[in-house]
Amino acid sequence: MLPVDQIPPPKTKIVSSPRQLLILLVLLAAGGLNAVTGTIVSPVFPEVVEQFQIDPRWAGLLVSTHTLTIALFSPLLGILADRVGKLKVLTPSLILYAVFGASGALMQGFGSMLAARALVGAASGGIAAASIGMVSGMYEGEARSRVMGYATSALATASIIFPLLGGWAGSFHWRFAFCLYGLGLPVALAVVLFLREENRKRTVTIDLSQSQKLRHQLRQPDILTFFLALGLASAVFYVVIVYAPLFFKAAIGAGPVINGAILASRAVGAALISALGANRLAKRLGVTPSITLGFIVMALTLLTIPFLVQVPLILLTAFLFGIGFGIVMPNLYISLSERASADQRTGILAIGTGAASIGQFVSPILLGPIWKNAGVAVFYVAAGVAVTIGVLALLSQKRLQTTHR
Repeated sequence: MLPVDQIPPPKTKIVSSPRQLLILLVLLAAGGLNAVTGTIVSPVFPEVVEQFQIDPRWAGLLVSTHTLTIALFSPLLGILADRVGKLKVLTPSLILYAVFGASGALMQGFGSMLAARALVGAASGGIAAASIGMVSGMYEGEARSRVMGYATSALATASIIFPLLGGWAGSFHWRFAFCLYGLGLPVALAVVLFLREENRKRTVTIDLSQSQKLRHQLRQPDILTFFLALGLASAVFYVVIVYAPLFFKAAIGAGPVINGAILASRAVGAALISALGANRLAKRLGVTPSITLGFIVMALTLLTIPFLVQVPLILLTAFLFGIGFGIVMPNLYISLSERASADQRTGILAIGTGAASIGQFVSPILLGPIWKNAGVAVFYVAAGVAVTIGVLALLSQKRLQTTHR
């Protein structure tokens, strides 16, 4: 059985052997858990806020705290994974994800819940760094672009299932939703049983030449631009994760089941467009125009949220928002991956994941006062940010084209 590191990267085919299919499925399962770190409990978020009597200004931190520790730990663990081996980071991260995530069901106050959320975020950062790096390293060229789209689709599919499960479990009691984090244990077992890396000597000693290469990559303006775009896109996305459930509970009395269905509808849109249309759209329009289009779709749907009171229309709008987000994110990650050198790709993608997590964490901190004092205005602000990013991306591309002529 060939180790993961020794499987030849296909140029165009996504799966060239049963072994490679098994590896891909296990990695996607791990990545799927990482993708739903926040959305597992989002359907029960309003109930937790009521139970702990949290100030509306700070309530969003309950959903976003884990994103800060993802941002802090995913770059560090991504670099560590390049040094000591990705599986040595992935397996313990999955185990700790299950333990810390499920511990939220036992918490009795806002402070202890925040601590549990921070710890599960740190573990999630390790999952993200190792799994994304391994998937990216298995493919080259066209195959990498295609598999990144499929991976995004698979992660979005997890984001469909788990909000529904979280809403269903939370309909009995909000604490039951946290038990879903325990699925990290069987995935960790599958990693131990089915994945292995090439047995070569590694050291945790810092390689100065590698560090210099990484610093050189991080100084490139286009890579920094993609980090910023990932952060802002995630900040806009987290507006609907944090504040839409609170709004719909107040507006139409939405409980965990309905809020879970709304979150799942967004994921359905993201899954479909990522698997079937994002790559084709980028080929037809170009990557940057596609990103701009995705941001505009997100903005238009955000503007409609305050006027929605019927569940079918809410679900349709959520679906369209997911389509916009599903266009933006894979194209951003593909562009970032293409600009990173092969030996630094895992670290660069991990830092990109960290940038996205920072955007998620900062979102409720900046927008919490708006939600507390102006309510639905928070959706208008987010829509304005999305439009601004999309337009600036398009203008930046035109300037580059003019410069190169």
